Amino acid sequence: MDDFYTRLARELKKSEKDIWVETVLTGEHAGEKRILAGEEADAGDAAEGGPAVPAGQAGKEKERVFRERAGHTPKLIVCGAGHVSMPIIRIGKMLGFSVTVLEDRPKFADNARTAGADEVICLPFSEGLARIKGDGDSWFVIVTRGHRYDTECLEAILNKPRAYVGMMGSRRRTALVKEQLEQKGCDRTALEQVHTPIGLKIHAETPEEIAVSVMAEIIQMKNTRTRTEGYPEELLQELTREDGREKVLAVIVSKKGSAPRGVGTKMLIREDGSCIGTIGGGCMESEIIQKALLMIRAGQPEFQVCKVDMTAGEAEDAGMVCGGTAEVMLERTGR
Repeated sequence: MDDFYTRLARELKKSEKDIWVETVLTGEHAGEKRILAGEEADAGDAAEGGPAVPAGQAGKEKERVFRERAGHTPKLIVCGAGHVSMPIIRIGKMLGFSVTVLEDRPKFADNARTAGADEVICLPFSEGLARIKGDGDSWFVIVTRGHRYDTECLEAILNKPRAYVGMMGSRRRTALVKEQLEQKGCDRTALEQVHTPIGLKIHAETPEEIAVSVMAEIIQMKNTRTRTEGYPEELLQELTREDGREKVLAVIVSKKGSAPRGVGTKMLIREDGSCIGTIGGGCMESEIIQKALLMIRAGQPEFQVCKVDMTAGEAEDAGMVCGGTAEVMLERTGR
């Protein structure tokens, strides 16, 4: 198991394409895992989180396989380092994004570093964006000081893979940018997908309020995509840490009704009972933690899938209002 997560971490660092993980849930191969990338992933016949047929199993009885996109750390790319960008950077870091800021003025670039940006590229915007490849986890925010720079940034971004692009400015200013780019040959459909004016409509006025509206729109989009949450950086670091301590990884692999967290949500339970992440809290999480600690202390099993029923009287007595059921995969790691 440990070697698997070391390989997964290595693949996520070097690959620019989506990485997928399959885990066999039932049958004689229960607990076996594999990494899929590129064409191999595209050839899979299952939706994310759904059943699939493992390699070599064609023609045999189907085994239940959990398939999920491992993904990468979401990347927030902020074009411009003015007064609105500073709270955007700080909120982005709080939400787990890797934040890159592009700014052509050295003093403003220094402000972005002070605000906590992971990377600051102090170059003309076109040169800086040439260094950004973009992918399905790239979230672009254009908050430059003028429509000339907005146009320069948006034209470059529309030629990159991305999850989102939003541009700050008045309706008149953003319409002018789109019109100029359409005249230069940019696809109208792509231009219409740009979020302008940027952010949710919450009557934001201050830079901090505008930053909240921008990041709220990004959260809204990110969390409505049909994707599992992948492997957060902190969790993956702990899975690959060679400290000799046993841990159990808990993953929600299916749910019915209004279970508190989605399929693919993960929690890592250490042998001292401390955890990284959450699968929803309450009696559901408590039950899973107890099962995980029993696995560690008893030394078995190495892998199991547990059903948690949140419609029972015990859940009602605890005040839970979820009213659903979930299957949680538990696997021991760290040996």
